[in-house]
Amino acid sequence: MSRNLIRGVLSIAGANVVVMLLAFPLTPVLVRTLGSAQYGEYAFMLSFLGVAWVFVNGGVFDGVRKYIAEDRADEHWQNYVFGFYFRIAILFVVPSSIVVALAAYSGVVSSILGTQFTTFFYLVGLLLIARQLRAVGRSVLMGLGNEHLSEPLLIAEKFVFWPIAIGLAAAGVGVAGVLIGHIAAAFLTAVAAFVLLSRSLSLSSVFHRAPSDFPRRTLLGFNNQTIVLMFLLNSLLYTDILLLQPIAGSDQAGYYQAALVVAEFLWVVPIAAQTVLLHTSSELWSSDQQERITTMSATVTRYVFLVTMLLSVGIAVLADSFVPLYYGPDFEASITPLRLLLVGVVGYSVARPILAIGQGKGALRALIYATSGAVALNLLLNIILIPLYGMRGAAVATSIGYGSMLVFHVWCARRIGFEPLSDLRVGRILAAALVTTIVIYPLDAAIASSLLSLLVVPPIGLVVYVGTAIAVGALDHDDIDDLYERTPDRVVKLFS
Repeated sequence: MSRNLIRGVLSIAGANVVVMLLAFPLTPVLVRTLGSAQYGEYAFMLSFLGVAWVFVNGGVFDGVRKYIAEDRADEHWQNYVFGFYFRIAILFVVPSSIVVALAAYSGVVSSILGTQFTTFFYLVGLLLIARQLRAVGRSVLMGLGNEHLSEPLLIAEKFVFWPIAIGLAAAGVGVAGVLIGHIAAAFLTAVAAFVLLSRSLSLSSVFHRAPSDFPRRTLLGFNNQTIVLMFLLNSLLYTDILLLQPIAGSDQAGYYQAALVVAEFLWVVPIAAQTVLLHTSSELWSSDQQERITTMSATVTRYVFLVTMLLSVGIAVLADSFVPLYYGPDFEASITPLRLLLVGVVGYSVARPILAIGQGKGALRALIYATSGAVALNLLLNIILIPLYGMRGAAVATSIGYGSMLVFHVWCARRIGFEPLSDLRVGRILAAALVTTIVIYPLDAAIASSLLSLLVVPPIGLVVYVGTAIAVGALDHDDIDDLYERTPDRVVKLFS
C-alpha cells in the first residue's frame, strides 16, 4: 500500500490553515462578545475537555490510524479493525458522559467552580459523545490514506460552529451557547464522515465480532499505553490553564488563553506531520524499512524546524502590532506571555513528528518515560511560578516544559532505533532566523500603523528568510526539487 506523505501533510496542514483563516476574523468577535472573564471560563472548559478526552477517546483515534493502515493478508482486516474500535469507542464514551453529567447533577461542580459551570458540564457530556463519533470517522478515513476526504470535514465543521457559537453568545447564552455550537458541528461532521466511510467499508461491521485469531490483546495493549501517553501529552498542554484559572482568576486565564491561541499557530505544519507520520511510519516499521524511517524522520524534522522558526520570528516581532488590533486594547497583557511561550512551542513543534514515528513502531513505553519527564518538569514549574508571577509564570513554566519535550524525545528516538536530528542543520536555520529578525524588527518599529506593519512585514520576512535559508544551505536545491516532485499536481498548477 503506497502512500504520498506530502499529500497527506498538505491535506491536513491545508485544512488547518483554512480553519485558522476562518477563525481569524471570528475569534476576536467571540472574545469581545464573551468578555475576558467568560472567555477565561470557556478556556477552562476547553482545557478540562482536553484532559477528559484522553480517557473518553481511549486511544481510539491513534489506534485506528495505526492498525487499519497495516497491510495484512486478511482481506477483511480493515472492516474488523473498524468494527472493533467503534465498539471500544462507544464503551468508553457513554460511561464517561454519564460521569460528567452526574458531577454536574450532584452539585460537585457548582461547589468547586461556581453555579454557572453546572450547565457547561452537562453540555460537555453531550460534546464528548459527538467528538467520539467524529474521531472514529475521521481516523478511519485517515488510516485508509484518505486525508483529502477527512480534512475538508474539519472545514465544514467550523462553518457550522462559528455562526451558532457567535449567534448564541451574542443572544446572551454565553459560554453555553459556544458549547452548543461545538456539539451541533461535531455531530454533523460525524454523520458526514460515516457517509464517506460507507463507500470503502461495511458499516455493519460494528455489529459483527472479528474472528478468534483477530489480535484483540495487541490492539488493546496499544490502546492502554496510548491512554497513558495521551494523558501525559494533554497534561502538558492544559496544566497551565487548569492551574491559572483557580489561582489567578478568569481574567488572567482569558489573557493567557489568547496568547496560547496565537502561539499554537506554529503547530499547523507539525501537527499535520505528526498526524500523517503515525500511520505512514507504522506501515514502514511493519515492513522493517528502518533506513527509510531514519531518512524520512531527519527530513521531516528539518522541514518542521524551518517552518516553525519562520513563524516564531514573525509572531515575536509583530506581537505588539497584532494582539491589540486582533483581540482589542484590553488584551495587550497577552503580549508578554505570548513571546515567552514561543521558544518552548518551537521545541515541541520539532518533537511532534519524532513522537509520531515512535508511536508508529508501537514503542509506547519509551515514549511514556520521555513524556513523563517533560510533564513532571512542567507541573513543578507551574506550581512554583503561577502563584508568584501569574500568567507570566505560567508562560515561562510551560515554555520550558514544551522545550524539554525535544530533549527527552530525541533521547527516546535513539533508543527506539532512528536518528531524527541527523540532517537538522540547526546553525544554518538559526542564521536564517537571525538575519530575518535583523531585517524585519527595525522595519516593524519604523511603521507607525499596526495594520500597515502586518501587511508589509510578513511578505518581506518570508522572502528574506527563504532566500537566506537557501543561501546558507538550510534549504538546498535538492530539497526544492524533491518537494516539487512530491507535491500533488493540483497544488503545483496553482503556482504554475
